[in-house]
Amino acid sequence: MKKNYTCICIGLLLFTAVKSHAQITPQPSSTQTIVQDFGLGKINLVYSRPDVKGRKIFGGMEPYGTVWRTGANSATVIKFTDEVKMEGKKIPAGEYGLFSIPGENEWTIILSKQPKQWGAYSYKQADDFVRFAVKTEHPQALTETMTLAFTDVTPTSCNLQMMWEHSSFIVHMTTEIDTRVMARIDSAMNTVQKPYFEAIVYYYNNNKDMTKPLEWAAELEKDTNFPPFLPKLWKARILLRKGDKAGAIAAAQEGVKAAQAANVQEYVMLNNEVIAQAKK
Repeated sequence: MKKNYTCICIGLLLFTAVKSHAQITPQPSSTQTIVQDFGLGKINLVYSRPDVKGRKIFGGMEPYGTVWRTGANSATVIKFTDEVKMEGKKIPAGEYGLFSIPGENEWTIILSKQPKQWGAYSYKQADDFVRFAVKTEHPQALTETMTLAFTDVTPTSCNLQMMWEHSSFIVHMTTEIDTRVMARIDSAMNTVQKPYFEAIVYYYNNNKDMTKPLEWAAELEKDTNFPPFLPKLWKARILLRKGDKAGAIAAAQEGVKAAQAANVQEYVMLNNEVIAQAKK
């Protein structure tokens, strides 16, 4: 207890000393802030990034089985603006301290209800919101600077990955948005500014029935705010999805002509891709 108290005091003194003076030298462990769009919300992650510097990290400087701040300096903080699931565990919107317990074969990931802490000296298991285990990976390549990153990001899933030294773990995250998005689309279609384009893209990317999107594409063709090659492309894609290859080719050919007239080569290529797929 005395040792922990001493560590806390030292940490607070160092933190106060640094904050009370203008920064004149770079921090040994740089701070990184990541803002990741996810579903209908965002994930904010703030952590400090220590370097290996030739040391033995996990099972050495950071012992196995001991709570770690998942970074340096202040404990790592993760904030969700919308509800998510981490490894199937429901996490309400809010701000959490991201702690972890290193292990040679598995890590324990901890979200604490107390996000603002210096190190893990004040960590209390009673403050845990949730904890769960993930597999330890041992990549051969050395990661010199401790790194947290969001990988394999889709509208409804992504991974939070930690890499440092020769250790790594991945936390799988998901979010449920379809019911809310569909309700928003239905509501917005009753307004003056109907979101035809956004609705078409969502229906198409999420494999919904293409009946409504085909109607919306026809309305989009009338909207002079959109260049004509754009609704032609989506009309062609929708028709191809519905199995109307001849209709898809005809719409895409119109899209090619419109894109060529506007000298937009990207949409010449995209419409030609639909034609090639329809001819298979």
